[in-house]
Amino acid sequence: MAAESAEVRELKKRNRLLEQENEILRRAAAYLARDINPK
Repeated sequence: MAAESAEVRELKKRNRLLEQENEILRRAAAYLARDINPK
């Protein structure tokens, strides 16, 4: 049981990191798209 909760904690931490990376990539893509196709 303790091993499972440690694994869940680890997965939540990893998920949070991936969500942060995803947000950074989304912002970078929006920034680059703005430069490529100015309105």
